[in-house]
Amino acid sequence: MISKNIFLKNKTNIIYGISLAFLLIFLKWLELRFIIFNHSYEIYIGLIAIFFTAFGIWLALKLSKPKVETVIVEKEVYIGKPENFIQNTFLISELELSKRELEVLELLAKGYSNQEIAAQLFVSLSTVKAHNQNLFEKLEVKRRIQAVEKAKRLKLIA
Repeated sequence: MISKNIFLKNKTNIIYGISLAFLLIFLKWLELRFIIFNHSYEIYIGLIAIFFTAFGIWLALKLSKPKVETVIVEKEVYIGKPENFIQNTFLISELELSKRELEVLELLAKGYSNQEIAAQLFVSLSTVKAHNQNLFEKLEVKRRIQAVEKAKRLKLIA
């Protein structure tokens, strides 16, 4: 009964609201019809352009991404001097490593910098660099860490 009274009191307002809603729906339908039917060519071209732009970006990202290949390297870890370490003197003579180069190699293995090695051996920095270069050539490596690892593997140093 209460809801019937509210409906009767606001009958004109409700009819006015419903008619405005239908009018709005009709206008939106006309607008949609005008956009789609009259400009269908432009809409199709725009959709195709958006598709190919997205495809091009995806393809560029796919092709330009470097292929990363993970290589797992297992190596022995040397902790301290092993008690049963025997230096490979035959290989030292074969590689023609001097006593000073072996000293430099041992200090490299301890993590000393070139400046610290020069101070420890009482030689100039350029002499240490020359010894490093000779070691790299004789051991066929390019970096200090590689030289130390290869020397330990070949039992040149402990």
